[in-house]
Amino acid sequence: MNEHSSRRDFVKASTAAASGLLILKPETVRGSQANSALTLGLIGCGGRGMYVSGIFAKHEYLRVSAICDIYDDRLAEARSKYSGAKEYKNYLDLLASDVDAVLIATPAFLHPEHFEAAVKARKHIFCEKPVGVDPKGVRRFLEAGKKADPTKRITVDYQQRYGKDYRRAYEVVKSGELGAIKMIRASWLGNGPRVRSGHPASEEKIRNWFFYRDTSGDILVEQDCHNIDVVNWFMGTHPVKANGYGSRMIRTDIGDILDNLSASFQFANNVVFSYSAHQFGPNGYADVSETFICEKGWVNVSRKGYTISRDPKQPPEKIQTTYDITMDAVNEFIDGARNGKIENATVHAAESTMTAIMAREAIYSGKEMTWDRIWKA
Repeated sequence: MNEHSSRRDFVKASTAAASGLLILKPETVRGSQANSALTLGLIGCGGRGMYVSGIFAKHEYLRVSAICDIYDDRLAEARSKYSGAKEYKNYLDLLASDVDAVLIATPAFLHPEHFEAAVKARKHIFCEKPVGVDPKGVRRFLEAGKKADPTKRITVDYQQRYGKDYRRAYEVVKSGELGAIKMIRASWLGNGPRVRSGHPASEEKIRNWFFYRDTSGDILVEQDCHNIDVVNWFMGTHPVKANGYGSRMIRTDIGDILDNLSASFQFANNVVFSYSAHQFGPNGYADVSETFICEKGWVNVSRKGYTISRDPKQPPEKIQTTYDITMDAVNEFIDGARNGKIENATVHAAESTMTAIMAREAIYSGKEMTWDRIWKA
């Protein structure tokens, strides 16, 4: 199929950049010396955009110089935080400005459109996940990534890939010290985002975009893709099929997304990946982590740290992570954009998003979904 051939070609062409091996001279990337600050434009001044841009703003070599949102109250909040930043209502006007980089933090269904425009504008891009909410959107994102300026850094906010402790756990697994991965379990059991209120009914689907299937992609795609991305990363590939179940048990007062689910994935080498998630509110139970059962031991890793068992007769090694690993993703992006350490994260970000969509469609249809079928959807 043409889509598969195109994707395979892009994977080959992007290998060096996606693995962080493409190193350019700083002046090639920036057009100036590396000791000058990057300017960043924020597209989407909602909760996540304000939070992540705040991490960017703490870096000594970055300045938030432009802000964009369609709502006046969101622009007002951004204005109070980033005094002197140029203000825009249309993201295309911001992209036409002289900012070096953009943070795309708009509702998930807009990511393909906004990413495509940012690529055309030849900016360094830090985009929130997922890359789309349906197969068409993922393919659009992937095609845009193929056309990206090779001197520009493209990062998608799957921040576990940049977390220092996640990378240490990954290296242990990939070293072969524990033998091959034979089974995987992961979960995102916890709370959901807060519901926004006080806005006109005409604004509901954007103000509360997370709670609607067509704007968020449902919890598997918008949130749980984080776990899925970690599993794909550690496995070095994606599953080939998925089954699942889901329902609405507690959060029935808004939207149409699931609030709990279970999915089973299988890789081409027959490794099984068991997944569960819920957003049941403040009931006190939480588990957001990934566990890899290997031939000679196991690894459990999360944003709070990792545990590695090498010998059942000995206490496992435990390392605690005491900060938000989003900082690792942001700092690496800034350093890379300034100093020519270029990556293009489009391929793995698209694969992880599509893996989540594959499982979601299995749940919605009540039938097994395969990788080949979802790419053709």
